[in-house]
Amino acid sequence: MSRNKFILVNQADNVLICCQPASSGEVALIDDKKYTLSTAIDVGHKIARTDLNSLEKVIRYGVPIGSATTDIKAGEHVHMHNMKSDYIPSHTRQAKAGE
Repeated sequence: MSRNKFILVNQADNVLICCQPASSGEVALIDDKKYTLSTAIDVGHKIARTDLNSLEKVIRYGVPIGSATTDIKAGEHVHMHNMKSDYIPSHTRQAKAGE
């Protein structure tokens, strides 16, 4: 079980940070609940601590770092494929108008 592979940096965070590589199929313990990872997670990447609704703020370090672009279930990988930066337009995989 991936008990120590994910850390909560700030109690207000709705994501956990990966501090050791985690493989697809591993079980992560989040707030005393078990979640099976559907993808491998690299160090520094995030998984959802709670279910996140589309457009909901992603909170890391106690501050919003962006918004979910789709619904994200607890335990799922949170990255540029399902969130966007609210501050830096280049930090998203969403196509810009005219591209």
